[in-house]
Amino acid sequence: MNMDKPLRRVAIFAMLLFFGLMAQVNYMQGSQAEALRTDSKNSRRFADVFNAPRGQIIAGGQVLVSSKETGKDNPKYGRTYKDGMIFSPVTGYFNGGANKVEMAYNSLLGGKDKRITQQRWFDTFIGKKAEGANVELALNPQAQRVAYTQLRKTSRRSGAAVIDVKTGAIVVLASFPSFDPNEVAPQTGLKGGKRLDQLENQPGVIKPLIDNAMSQTFPPGSTFKTVTAAIAMEQDGLSSSSIVNTGTLILPGSNTKLPNSHDTGSCTGRAPLRGAFAESCNTTFAEMAMKMGIEKLNQGSSKFGFNRPVQIEPDLRAAESDVPVAIRNPETGKMETTGPDGTARSGIGQENVRATPLQMAMVAAAVANNGKIMKPYLVEKVRAKDQSELYNAEPKQFSQAMKGDTADQLADMMRAVVTEGTARSLAQFGIAGKTGTAEQGPGNPNARWFSGFAPVQNPRYAFAVVTEGTGSGGENAGPIAGAIMQAVLRK
Repeated sequence: MNMDKPLRRVAIFAMLLFFGLMAQVNYMQGSQAEALRTDSKNSRRFADVFNAPRGQIIAGGQVLVSSKETGKDNPKYGRTYKDGMIFSPVTGYFNGGANKVEMAYNSLLGGKDKRITQQRWFDTFIGKKAEGANVELALNPQAQRVAYTQLRKTSRRSGAAVIDVKTGAIVVLASFPSFDPNEVAPQTGLKGGKRLDQLENQPGVIKPLIDNAMSQTFPPGSTFKTVTAAIAMEQDGLSSSSIVNTGTLILPGSNTKLPNSHDTGSCTGRAPLRGAFAESCNTTFAEMAMKMGIEKLNQGSSKFGFNRPVQIEPDLRAAESDVPVAIRNPETGKMETTGPDGTARSGIGQENVRATPLQMAMVAAAVANNGKIMKPYLVEKVRAKDQSELYNAEPKQFSQAMKGDTADQLADMMRAVVTEGTARSLAQFGIAGKTGTAEQGPGNPNARWFSGFAPVQNPRYAFAVVTEGTGSGGENAGPIAGAIMQAVLRK
């Protein structure tokens, strides 16, 4: 029997297996190496992160986060956070795990990103570890400090966000209460681990590790009337001069009266939409919401960023702001559609509507930017140690939330809030916006809001501030927003 033919087949099959194996190894170690290394299920991805120099995090030319040698074998390098309480909502922390920018740009900060290793291939070849790149934030550090100082005056939770309406750059993202990432930095060892565990498991709703600017949601109250008005104006052909109902509204499900905060001025029966918005007549916007229905309110709000997670950076998303069509009944476990009464309350930012300050700043940005929202981002540039540019943020459109004409009319309505409406005391700050005061249930403080834009004419920045306590948004959140925007606009 001739053995040549079977041997050739075996040899060919073996060669095919060999080349297949080599291709798989190259695929896994080459094109998939970065994805595997950064996979959240990879428990070893942070194992040696502080045994090599790590890049700096910088804002406005100021070094906010840096690494220094510890003199120990492990970790060889520690992490130092300048004004950590102020900037931790953006920089994040690092200890076993990480969050915020420390997490989102871990591979670049740690020098393991292929954009660094391919550039420094000879160092890798001889076993020299590449140094991490420096991350430059879009943050305005002085305005961030002012924001934190202002938020510290509040009695409970508070947060503030400011974005550039033309680019989406986040220039302020502040929160109170906050935490100091120096307390949980790698060089703190077991003590830092225990402190991190304390912060993570702190009882009650106050969670310092969860920032109140983009990672925590609150009922937006009357600031949400901007969204309700935009949807109604485009669906029903309303304008700011359209006459609308502003008087008594009886909720059909419960046959109870929905109150206005006052029954004078524009809120006495009928008025132009501009007046109803400026004086924040609840009945007008509750009726709008009932007329359009919860489905259309949900769909319209999605154009502004509600009902979906908003990605800010890689591995960094804002908490999802929601206008629920249905919620789960905690007693029965079944999903129940939001009825007419709930829809009415949703239209004024109550019921089950939730939003982050960043989300409400995005709403204000749409008003200030001809209906267009730019994708929010925190990181402006990333540079290698030799100053070569590895990343440069490119502004991208997030959505067209409404028509330009609708946005222009809403901008005028926001100006009217300050000149003749519920925020007349804020005229000195040169800002326009919408007040909001939301109830959070018996025994809980109000969520007090002010969201808007500045300067009043030709706006460049959109903002939102939320605080918790007694009283209204105009009286409590408004002055904080004014002080922050003065710092942002200061030359």
